[in-house]
Amino acid sequence: MLALTVGHFAKIGCFSKIEEDKFPAYVMGSDDNKWLQDEVDMILCAGECLIDMLPSEVDGVSMLRPAPGGAVMNTAVALGRQDVPVQFVTGISHDQFGRLIQDHLADSNVGLDWAVQSDRPTTLAFVDVTDGVVSYNFYDENTAGRMIESCQLPTIPAEVTALFFGGISLISEPAADSYADLLLHNAEGRVVMMDPNIRPAFIKDESVYRARLTKMLALTDIVKTSDEDLEWLYPDAPNIDAAIQELLNSGSKVVLFTEGAKGATAYRQGKNPVFVASEKVKVVDTVGAGDTFNGGFLTAMHYEDMLDKSKLSELTDAQLSKALGHAAKCAAFSVARAGAQPPRRADVF
Repeated sequence: MLALTVGHFAKIGCFSKIEEDKFPAYVMGSDDNKWLQDEVDMILCAGECLIDMLPSEVDGVSMLRPAPGGAVMNTAVALGRQDVPVQFVTGISHDQFGRLIQDHLADSNVGLDWAVQSDRPTTLAFVDVTDGVVSYNFYDENTAGRMIESCQLPTIPAEVTALFFGGISLISEPAADSYADLLLHNAEGRVVMMDPNIRPAFIKDESVYRARLTKMLALTDIVKTSDEDLEWLYPDAPNIDAAIQELLNSGSKVVLFTEGAKGATAYRQGKNPVFVASEKVKVVDTVGAGDTFNGGFLTAMHYEDMLDKSKLSELTDAQLSKALGHAAKCAAFSVARAGAQPPRRADVF
């Protein structure tokens, strides 16, 4: 737990007054300008930031538009924009793309106190959108994000009560091993969420990657996954339900299975699944939709005070349904706009 002053909150962009019934942890006293609750849990997101090169058209001319992205960064942005205290551990370049990313994170209330900066280039992801379906080509050799070493990562303080990992940052060394070490040494006593978001075309050594994911998933409490992820993780499973059971058997307390426009289902060991339908919107593209879903789910869990290892096994159907519903609302907001555009608090509350 962390005691934060108003100055601290100015740094991470938190607001000054919030409806007490929705956000009881952040209500400011009007008379003495002090927080009524001065201890605040923080979420740490660890993984990649990059530049999405998005197809665009200006005056009839096709071009590529650079936009900050990356699965883990998008999740951090989704949290920060809903005023959840969040820090982002990543590798950021000093180049112009790195400056663009830093401006984006600052505008989204994401802390970079523990980010590792270098003169290496920024990772680029060239995005192709066909009929709303997104595919990527990554350029990641020798980049600021890829070359992070374990010795550069922080000692995580006690105020960080939840960790989030995922994306391409778990594929390539040395960064992937560094993030695995970060999880290994800091999982105890903290809720861990992971979205593997597996990109088979980007994997160069399947056996090493599979071993790393297996080790990390064994320490993970909440896993967000899809049919593509499960088919890759458990190729011998006879069906999706069996693959989900494999995850639960490995130690996960909650498995979130997303099915795009259909909706999402939360699974727990020995309990009935909880399903929430997606909100119906006109889809522009799905860039960052799953990442925004992650941030929405963690946001709801944070404000419900359920990001606690001892409480996860006690989650009620109603609490899970509420968290899934908020995640779906956040994802719907994003897919109705071009690129990864997580909502701000006023957009979804």
